[in-house]
Amino acid sequence: MTSDDIGSSWHSAMVPPTHTVSLMPTRRAWSRAELLAAGWLYCRLSFGRFHHRNSEVIRFAEAIGRTPSAVAMKLCNLASLDPVITSSGRAGLKGASAADREMWQEMQTDWPAFALAAKEAVQALDCAAENDEPEPEIASDYTGYERSVTRAQRVGQSLFRDAVITAYNARCCMTGLAIPKLLVASHIVPWREAPGQRLNPANGLCLSSLHDRAFDIGLITIRADWTIAVSPTVEHAAGDFWYRAVAAYEGREISRPERFPPSPDFLARHRAEVFLQ
Repeated sequence: MTSDDIGSSWHSAMVPPTHTVSLMPTRRAWSRAELLAAGWLYCRLSFGRFHHRNSEVIRFAEAIGRTPSAVAMKLCNLASLDPVITSSGRAGLKGASAADREMWQEMQTDWPAFALAAKEAVQALDCAAENDEPEPEIASDYTGYERSVTRAQRVGQSLFRDAVITAYNARCCMTGLAIPKLLVASHIVPWREAPGQRLNPANGLCLSSLHDRAFDIGLITIRADWTIAVSPTVEHAAGDFWYRAVAAYEGREISRPERFPPSPDFLARHRAEVFLQ
């Protein structure tokens, strides 16, 4: 082997052949519309359903062109911002972005505005769940600001109900009844008295239709220790059904939600202003 051959062999060993280097694909950032839609989905699913095999997660992922695992991870990232989830020891992933935090803050600060923006994002991305109810019709004489406010409230009512019912795993917090069609997202502070809190899930309880009505007219309430108080004003002639269905729950503790716990201040207001002593 000549010196030229040796030099050529050494050079070939030291200098790799020219080839095209393949780069890892760039991770696509979540758009604001996608984040808002993910926030909507977060309110509609219980924490235990934040996984890539969930049919709603799969449908959502297909609609926005992401993997189910990526959507599940985003929901867990949002869960890491939820103080109720994290305080229960079921913390989500720790990868919440600045955009996640900004969207979460918007949600907590102004539920009507969030509900409307999120619903519009869901419609634009065509990622609504198959069982989503259509938005209620708005009277044709609403125009401008009034129409906008009315639509926000109508859309928000749907999200409010989903968030409250889901937070209690679709069970009445007083009786444990688990028939969704008989459950109501009941307002603690009446709708007419607190416009700013109408769509706040912390102003909601999941109750059966009967207990929602009894709560609304002050025949039952919830004490500061989370036990049920039954009004002493109901006469004994109310009948056996009253005692079996309502009065028997006196002193029992309600089931607490996994998210959006009822505000102690709202419950105190109900006891002071609505409950019949």
